[in-house]
Amino acid sequence: MSDTIEATGLTKRYGDRLAVDGLTFTVEPGRVTGFLGPNGAGKSTTMRLVLGLDAPTAGTVTVCGRRYPDLPRPLHTVGALLDAHAVHPGRTAVSHLLALAQTAGLGRGRVEEVLGLVGLANVAGRRVGTFSLGMAQRLGIAGALLGDPPVLMFDEPVNGLDPEGIRWVRTFMRGLAAEGRTVLVSSHLMSEMALTAHHLLVIGRGRLIADTGIDEFLREHGDEAVLVRAGEQDRLARVLRRTGAELSAHDDGLLVRGLTAGDVGKLAAGEGIALEELSARRRSLEDVFMALTGDAVEYGVEYGVGA
Repeated sequence: MSDTIEATGLTKRYGDRLAVDGLTFTVEPGRVTGFLGPNGAGKSTTMRLVLGLDAPTAGTVTVCGRRYPDLPRPLHTVGALLDAHAVHPGRTAVSHLLALAQTAGLGRGRVEEVLGLVGLANVAGRRVGTFSLGMAQRLGIAGALLGDPPVLMFDEPVNGLDPEGIRWVRTFMRGLAAEGRTVLVSSHLMSEMALTAHHLLVIGRGRLIADTGIDEFLREHGDEAVLVRAGEQDRLARVLRRTGAELSAHDDGLLVRGLTAGDVGKLAAGEGIALEELSARRRSLEDVFMALTGDAVEYGVEYGVGA
């Protein structure tokens, strides 16, 4: 049985609102799959459908070849963190995990093991209500790991964390994938996904926009440009425009599309124009994401894209 998450024509409608619209994808083991989309795109709804918390209006989704309600030992098959705050604040970390463990026939030893894995062993007896957001996220990850499942799902695990916490989550997720697990991570932090994910699923308004490796995604959509600065910038601009290159202002220089850095350097040298800077640039994952999903946001504002 393959340790995958597979959706086919997955659709969810709430009254007149179509939250998930015919999604078909496979999340493979051995890599971190970033699940990206604007707020309201359907990421959390899709995860709830995977975990059987909502029933699809149409289509199917399976984990390791079975619907979640049909899994004989679900905690041993898929672990999930959807809401780090979904813990009674009066419980201690260890008592919260013990309650989860008992539903799956696991003992205190496994609870202590996962607390150690996420760095919470020294605060196991503290009440969760006193935890910082980062500690709460770690506790949620510990809960997902209890049954040592091959499939793991995390909804916005770095939301609100400080840089140290974000780095820890990134390293931990990639370590889980390196063990051969299937790891699905939703996020709206594009800079972090660029460092964490091996593969991307991008959705907007519930529809699949991209299903590809992150390197392929950037190669396909992240057009290259050249940043150039020169003392005779106006003259250089005229020379470059004669070639048909596309120019735009960038800081105090020019961003050139349609020519390589070598091309720009040769043209400048041929005209005797001294360059102060010449560097190749590629659009970031965030730039590409905004370009692809700009028409798929749920709410817009006058001077940009809304939350």
